[in-house]
Amino acid sequence: MASLMENLIDILNNESQEYENLLKLSESKTPIIVSGDLEELTRLTDEEQNVVSRINHLETERTEVFGDIANVINKDVETLKLNDLVDMLSSRPEEQQKLAKVHDRLKTVVHAVRRVNEQNRELIKEAMEMVSFNLNMLQSMKSAPETANYNKTAYNAGMLMGVDQQGFDAKQ
Repeated sequence: MASLMENLIDILNNESQEYENLLKLSESKTPIIVSGDLEELTRLTDEEQNVVSRINHLETERTEVFGDIANVINKDVETLKLNDLVDMLSSRPEEQQKLAKVHDRLKTVVHAVRRVNEQNRELIKEAMEMVSFNLNMLQSMKSAPETANYNKTAYNAGMLMGVDQQGFDAKQ
């Protein structure tokens, strides 16, 4: 049981470290989203995917070790929580303290990742709304009404109101 607890604590420490890496990447993504640097955003997203992959691997290991611990203490793995395990370790205060500390660290960093990701999601949503608004403006300019100007031969020589016939100038 002691080696299972050590494995669990090690896995949770590693998982917590990976979540801290993910938090740093998410926090550095915020100004990039605001600036609209798509290349850097793509690079950071790729890095995030690598970290998430490592977290998923650690999570699989954690689930296996947690299942083994549940079997050893004869508890249902579905109902056993990490807090319960911390409480059960009252006879071993050193392991109890280590497990409680890593649990709190992991819980704190996961909460911070959620908060930053929610903020980034809102920024991306607003950026998408702005892009949609700009596209709608450009499309509506192309469908502006035509003026009723006629030339000498009584043909309509009207122009679209508010539209530059040269098209969109991305440099402006």
